[in-house]
Amino acid sequence: MEVLVVLVVLAAVAWLVLAPLRPGHSGAAEAEESAEHAELEALKEAKYREIRDADLDHRTGKLSDADYGTLNRELRAEAMELLRRLDELEAVRGARAEAGVRAEEAPAEAAEPAPAASAEPAHAARVRDDDARRA
Repeated sequence: MEVLVVLVVLAAVAWLVLAPLRPGHSGAAEAEESAEHAELEALKEAKYREIRDADLDHRTGKLSDADYGTLNRELRAEAMELLRRLDELEAVRGARAEAGVRAEEAPAEAAEPAPAASAEPAHAARVRDDDARRA
């Protein structure tokens, strides 16, 4: 009887310890990515607000042309870096989701490499388009 109890406890411990290794168990990684994505989105919105504030300050004369030019370049470079990081995170999410779908459909097939990223990330194109409209 004692041997049976020990075996049951051992099986339960093994099941719990090996849970992260089982397919489809990526909840912690997804939660971490989601938190990082939310943080980057908040930083992006804050940076956009800074850019709009600098534009307003320049139009109302609070910033000289030289100061505005310097500040605008710095803020936009920081925004582009945030957008690049967001695009990377979204690419990782997409590749992971695609790999999960492939694993469910055909587990024996080898995973294909993720498609090459475009020369200009989607967010960067939006910022460039916004700049063109303002000019």
